[in-house]
Amino acid sequence: MKQYRVAVLGATGMVGQRFIELLSDHPWFTVAAVAASEHSAGKPYAEATKERRFTNISIPAHIQEMVVQDVSRDVKQIAASVDFAFCALDMPKEEIRKLEEMYARCECPVISNNSAHRWTPDVPMIIPEINFDHSTLIDYQRIRLQTSRGFIAVKSNCSLQSYVPALHPLRKYSPERVLVCTCQAISGAGKTFATWPEMNDNCIPFIDGEEEKSEREPMKLWGTAKHGVVIPAAYPQITAQCIRIPCSDGHMAACFVKFKDDSKPSAEIILNEWKNYKSPIHDYKLPSAPEKFLHYFDEPDRPKTSQDRMLEHGMGIAIGRLRPDRQYDYKFVSLSHNTIRGAAGGAILLAELLCRQGYI
Repeated sequence: MKQYRVAVLGATGMVGQRFIELLSDHPWFTVAAVAASEHSAGKPYAEATKERRFTNISIPAHIQEMVVQDVSRDVKQIAASVDFAFCALDMPKEEIRKLEEMYARCECPVISNNSAHRWTPDVPMIIPEINFDHSTLIDYQRIRLQTSRGFIAVKSNCSLQSYVPALHPLRKYSPERVLVCTCQAISGAGKTFATWPEMNDNCIPFIDGEEEKSEREPMKLWGTAKHGVVIPAAYPQITAQCIRIPCSDGHMAACFVKFKDDSKPSAEIILNEWKNYKSPIHDYKLPSAPEKFLHYFDEPDRPKTSQDRMLEHGMGIAIGRLRPDRQYDYKFVSLSHNTIRGAAGGAILLAELLCRQGYI
């Protein structure tokens, strides 16, 4: 397999540091450039992250000595030095939107963890196991950008990874309505308990913009890519409540599903769908892809966040507690690791897919 030189934009933040960690021994990708704001530019990476090092993330020694470049000023230099870039910038959305397009126009493909381009019509938003075919949007995007190599592709919101994968194999049974309550770890806000003491022994029932993302983004993922745009799916209609909880990593979802009366599957059928689900990208043999995408636990107290978030090296989805519901048909809980599957790991898997498909 070809070896690719990559840049990490926004490398000093929590997700940026997670990118560095996951890429440290990647068989296809080598970190060749790290970039951040002008505040960090010019410093060795270890110095630039000294005051915001996340203790559960390990940084390779050779990266610690790498000089951080200015993500805004050094666009052409960075783009010319790498095959593509991962983006984990923490900036105003409009600034991110412009920067990502600048890199793309400099013929540097951008795989983004940010939300800035999730609703740009010709930018694919992909969970590889769910809508890998949406990559065809890139052909239309390149025409708009007038590029031969450059483009932008994005991953979805981190909290979706906890429940959309569990719902995905059930769509053949015509689910009509879904109610979901996500309990989201503080790392989803780029925080630790040291930097966010308010979260100790506390829950906050508000995450800005999260409920809209949780309700709208799945419809794009399940939509149909056609002539350079995605026609969103109409069903299931989703309503969401999102709560920040005092947990370091891992987003848990409590999900309720109502099916069309003449299509409602039995609990046994749902369990079989989960246990026997084969990822459509399984045969691509992507390095970051979990061997088994969906795991169902029979124990009544599973999945547990601290015990199960690292399932499949943080790339698996843990499901449990399927049971009938008196108002909906069924309810269950599911769990994903938000900074691995939901952020850096999911973006790396997307990049692997696009390499295999020939877009990078």
